[in-house]
Amino acid sequence: MLTYERHETILQLLEKQKIAKLAELVNETGASESTIRRDLTILENEKKIKRIHGGASLLKRKVEEPSMIEKQQQFTVEKQQMGEKAAGFIKDGDSLFIDAGTSTQAILPYIKAKDVVIVTNGLNIIEEAINLNFRTYVLGGYVKSGTHAFVGKGAVEAIQQFQFDKAFIGTNGVDLNFGYSTPDPEEAQIKHLAIKQSNHSFVLADSSKFGDVTFAKFADLNEAVLITTEGDDDEFFKKLKQIVTLEVVKDDDIYSNY
Repeated sequence: MLTYERHETILQLLEKQKIAKLAELVNETGASESTIRRDLTILENEKKIKRIHGGASLLKRKVEEPSMIEKQQQFTVEKQQMGEKAAGFIKDGDSLFIDAGTSTQAILPYIKAKDVVIVTNGLNIIEEAINLNFRTYVLGGYVKSGTHAFVGKGAVEAIQQFQFDKAFIGTNGVDLNFGYSTPDPEEAQIKHLAIKQSNHSFVLADSSKFGDVTFAKFADLNEAVLITTEGDDDEFFKKLKQIVTLEVVKDDDIYSNY
């Protein structure tokens, strides 16, 4: 297969499924891993794709947001690892804000602390929190069909009535300059207020979010501890460690500078 044919094959697969692992691209093209890595570097330099740990993804538009179903199918192992790590920071009697999203939902099964109170704007968080017998409060407002998050005036007014020991927030982008961001300004407002009203804040984001910038900023990187996974971009990771406190999950081993 010629170079341009491999590139077209890679782009067609990514158009179909948004994210592809290196092994999938090798199988699809019949090329070696080293060849595919070079192809991905070329395509990334041409701003056609984004390299992520172990594969590649399509570049996203600033206001583009994956649906809940898409999120549930992506990086499931990494989310479980980050959820377990995040749960380790929760102490008996803590009041928590748990943001809408699948990364934050992964925290719930690992919470061992007693007498925990949860406030959430996530429709997906509510059912699991109740099933696990957590005392749970829900923000009002409009429920988004895509992310199942409560947003809008009702949610903003409701969250302002609370103060939290800890907040656990999801993000669509982790950028060295722009900070944490999400495609929807209304969701960004809820995330911003949750961080502002918490004694300690944690953002959960796998390394595929590194370098991404979406439409609405909700916090600077240094406003929260970042719970994440290792990526392929060592230079980005080195700069990130200079800005933010990290909790990095890697193959069941935890590196920490917290």
